[in-house]
Amino acid sequence: MKRRNFIQKSTAVTAFLTLGGFSLQSFAEKSTKHITILHTNDVHSHIEPFPINDSRYPNQGGVARRATLVESIRKENPNTLLLDAGDIFQGTPYFNFYGGELEFKLMSMLNYDAATIGNHDFDNSIDGLYAQLPHAKFDFLSANYNFKNTVLDTHVKPYKVFVKEGIKIGVFGLGIELKGLVDPKMYKETKYLDPIEIAQDITQTLKVDEDCDLIICLSHLGYNYKQEHQKIGDLTLASKTKDIDLIIGGHTHTFLPKPTVTKNIVGENVLVNQVGCYGINLGRIDFYFDKDYNKASKGKSIIV
Repeated sequence: MKRRNFIQKSTAVTAFLTLGGFSLQSFAEKSTKHITILHTNDVHSHIEPFPINDSRYPNQGGVARRATLVESIRKENPNTLLLDAGDIFQGTPYFNFYGGELEFKLMSMLNYDAATIGNHDFDNSIDGLYAQLPHAKFDFLSANYNFKNTVLDTHVKPYKVFVKEGIKIGVFGLGIELKGLVDPKMYKETKYLDPIEIAQDITQTLKVDEDCDLIICLSHLGYNYKQEHQKIGDLTLASKTKDIDLIIGGHTHTFLPKPTVTKNIVGENVLVNQVGCYGINLGRIDFYFDKDYNKASKGKSIIV
């Protein structure tokens, strides 16, 4: 039986973690396997960089720059996954004109491995989203949207298992409640299921049945909310579940320079990360596995 003690610490530039008297750096040097997770969220149809005179994000972002950055990281470590946490659509005339076709084609050219569905991905209705699926050469994952009796039924998976150098990586998706955010006629008979209950079931499947070494949640729930809002955010999700190693978030456009390290329901560490919006940043999390499948990690946000 593999030992999967999860020990992690992250900073914006580098990370040092003691493990049996060794730093993370020395642990990485001695580790047998290295997995890199790259991620985006809430890109909102931003294809081009912001103009150089933009007041907030001058000369930042753009798909071409992201592609160059992703390619260089893949050359550095072929054991890399590229993931997106939703709200791919809506925000520029590219979406208004092409309806999402361009976004999916470009993500396919970047070889995204999987994405989850955000509320704005229904902005052209569930039928509009379905119409663009042939342009997406990657999987959509959503475990808590029940698409039975809709055109998306069987076209969205609850989870997918990737294998990189013998490491089994389970990835599943969670979406925010659409009621109150999206006109019901746009999502039709899509049913929202409790994300905590679903996450508990899916992680059990991934940990026990699929024997995954690393479990990642692609979440479009939002980072965190005040208690009076009674919404489930990523920090709440982490605290009420177990076996999730990394939550890649979206929806709230939260810029985190480094992943948040929080505790799950049994007191183990969980990484929660989100890289803002509009493709300005690319998230990077590196996991290192030793021969006993103990793992350590470091993470950062990279300006594109």
